[in-house]
Amino acid sequence: MARIAFLGTGLMGTGMAGRLIDAGHDVHVFNRTREKAMPLVERGATLAASPAQAAQDADAIFVMVGDDVASQAMWMGPDGVLSTDLRPGTLAIECSTLSHDWVEDLSSAAKNKGLDYLDCPVTGLPDAAANGQLTLFLGGEPSTIEKARPYLESISSNQLHFGAIGSGTAYKLIVNLMGSIQIAAAAEGLITAERAGLDLNLVAKALGMGGCGSPQVARNAPLMVKGNHEKDVLFSTKWRLKDTDYGLKYAHKLGLSPQIAAATLDAFQAAMDDGYAASAETKVIDALRKRLPASKG
Repeated sequence: MARIAFLGTGLMGTGMAGRLIDAGHDVHVFNRTREKAMPLVERGATLAASPAQAAQDADAIFVMVGDDVASQAMWMGPDGVLSTDLRPGTLAIECSTLSHDWVEDLSSAAKNKGLDYLDCPVTGLPDAAANGQLTLFLGGEPSTIEKARPYLESISSNQLHFGAIGSGTAYKLIVNLMGSIQIAAAAEGLITAERAGLDLNLVAKALGMGGCGSPQVARNAPLMVKGNHEKDVLFSTKWRLKDTDYGLKYAHKLGLSPQIAAATLDAFQAAMDDGYAASAETKVIDALRKRLPASKG
């Protein structure tokens, strides 16, 4: 049994930490909103007062939070992980979707503290996290991955090693940016089908199973048709905009200026501007409805 720190117990983190508890590990959890960690405490986890306290004597430290700011607080805040003395070789496993620049800075800081850093963003919905069916996008040394493998196999069904630290995040940003584009494109397609007088339920079904279908389109097109963007929100407009922004900034870092991605960022920014931050990412269809110009034909 290993001692594991798990920092960030939102929808995804709760499922992932639960898998580690079920595997028999001694899991110490921290979350900024204490109440969100209590279901894990009821399952046997120990609640820590700070990230540093959770990380004390840990064999592995997992972080699963929303953005760079939250990750920075967990690792480098006044009571963050790196503020305390840790055993050399402790695994530092960052699972959040973060900007590439911050991952580079964080990995350097962790290595300077003697930690074995693993770039480990994930893909999958909360039910996949709870069932250990996530896919992990890994960047790091093969030896670090091998040391972390028992923990990684508890939370995932597939681990893809893309190369050095930062490469897992690079792929995650690429695929999430493509997902954003697909969601926005599906919204525009449905608006066009609506204008054409087509049966939108049938259109959503056909989109999901047709040549332009994808898991994103298949999942989100029917939700857009139903129009219930406030119930059981799995991924909000706020986080979709963040992922799109990080992905576009990474493309700029590589010297690219993706026009489709830029238009997609504008679409989700419009949804944010309309007050839909906490609504599901599918709410982008309403923001686009307001802004798509009528034809002059």
